[in-house]
Amino acid sequence: MTGRQGFQGNLSSNEILNQFRSLPEFRTLTNMVYMGMGEPLDNITEVMKSLEILTGEWGYGWSPTRITVSTVGLLSGIREFLEKSRCHLAVSLHSPFDEERRNLMPIQRTNTVEEVLNFIREFDFNSQRRVSFEYILFEGMNDTPHHIRELARILNGIKCRINIIRFHAIPGSQYKSPGLTETNNFKEALNAKGILTTIRASRGVDIQAACGLLSTIRQNKPA
Repeated sequence: MTGRQGFQGNLSSNEILNQFRSLPEFRTLTNMVYMGMGEPLDNITEVMKSLEILTGEWGYGWSPTRITVSTVGLLSGIREFLEKSRCHLAVSLHSPFDEERRNLMPIQRTNTVEEVLNFIREFDFNSQRRVSFEYILFEGMNDTPHHIRELARILNGIKCRINIIRFHAIPGSQYKSPGLTETNNFKEALNAKGILTTIRASRGVDIQAACGLLSTIRQNKPA
């Protein structure tokens, strides 16, 4: 849903850090994720500046292993991010099939799943660094046994984790949210294939404030 809202502008490194500093409990935070609205690696210069301040001894002194940066698969940004930082990487996958992923994510036309995975295979991830794949689960679309088999095939040889995210359905959307049982079955099937898979807990769905919901609903309201 967030991707349908269009480009609004990039945040500066100061604006990124302000989201962190403005939280009343920012001193007790344990982890941070660059994820949600927008593509972090399409704003690579400002993102890297903010990471430098967060992890530098002269800055906030955070361990890079407490920070994850997400991407839809922008290869140029992935390369710079991995070479210049030691933070974790998360890649939005959502489908192992090129055409299906292209319909969900236009970036597939520029950087295919195969290209992204080949680059990740070549990179030397040490024991302190993690790569994960985000997988939004849609009922009846990307939740079949065929998808499970293909995910196991394309991720073979990559030490990684899959994070399943149940789609947050909103009125008017053609996509549906899978049931809890179906979501858990999908997770267990991937674990059985040897791929560490977890389900990310969704928060705010009951008040339409989960990822992508609040802003989308506000934009859809008549003026």
